[in-house]
Amino acid sequence: MIQLPIVDTHCDLLSYLASVPGARADKVEDIACAVPFLKKGNVKLQILAIFTDVVPGSMDFASKQAAHFQEILATFSSDLQYATKDFLADLAQQEKIGVVTSIESASGLANERVPLQTAFDNLDKIIAQTGRVAYISLTHHKENRFGGGNYTEGIGLKDDGKRLLDYVAFKNIPIDLSHTSDLLAEGILNHIDQESLDIPILASHSNFRSIWNHKRNLTDEFVKEIIHRKGVIGVNFLRAFLDNDNPDRIYDHILYGLEKGAEDHICFGADYFYTVGFADIGREPFYFPNVENAGKYPDVLGNLSGRMSTEQLEKLAFKNAQNFFSRVWR
Repeated sequence: MIQLPIVDTHCDLLSYLASVPGARADKVEDIACAVPFLKKGNVKLQILAIFTDVVPGSMDFASKQAAHFQEILATFSSDLQYATKDFLADLAQQEKIGVVTSIESASGLANERVPLQTAFDNLDKIIAQTGRVAYISLTHHKENRFGGGNYTEGIGLKDDGKRLLDYVAFKNIPIDLSHTSDLLAEGILNHIDQESLDIPILASHSNFRSIWNHKRNLTDEFVKEIIHRKGVIGVNFLRAFLDNDNPDRIYDHILYGLEKGAEDHICFGADYFYTVGFADIGREPFYFPNVENAGKYPDVLGNLSGRMSTEQLEKLAFKNAQNFFSRVWR
């Protein structure tokens, strides 16, 4: 077991709070990123996704999650605080857990029927409510007005997606490739280059397709692009994206990232979410026991200690993500 500060780039605590009756951020029996688990794992920065699907009520659900972000800061003020750039710079010395929001699917900014300006207005509103948006994913699993999600085929970047990228370029908000179709990821990168947009790129919670062939995982081509653009790749702890049967595959993904040149770019993006009553029971158990909650980070680092140097472990645990967001949070 190795105790280092941890930065985790993705969890779904807010959607749990906004959708489950009786939900609490400290309810360890409900969600693997509950505050006691974050404390046990020595998490010092946790990015809380505002998740939405392609449904008529997506904008209201996003707004509700932004309100819950404000509520947990008030309710758990002894454990949580809003993560400023100064907080990030002194991360290893922090006593509290820093939190910021992100947007998981721009369907939360604008559903399929409203004018595109609504997306811009809602983004500004969420930033005003929560202080910062750490990154934006244009899609989730499905196609929406912005592009193709990771389970779609042949759908890339749409015109509304291009316009949203143009707007985000003035906000210092990275774009997340974790839930794009390959064609959408390609379109995002091409549009950024063609229009000379200053938009950082990351994959907040994705693994490596060469290790486990799943659409949610990154091809080597996109790994190379993220490295080239000085982004980060958050390793995902979900069994479905690691390996069906082998709990040690988490270490293979991390070591493969190093092999592909991501030593300065790999971090954690565990993707803990509320799994009770989840429709796809074929995905149970959702997490292997060795990564079943956010208290397991010291054990993960300990298991890697014989195969990674102390410097590499520090980069994985917090320094790579700390360096990335320090550069982005101007």
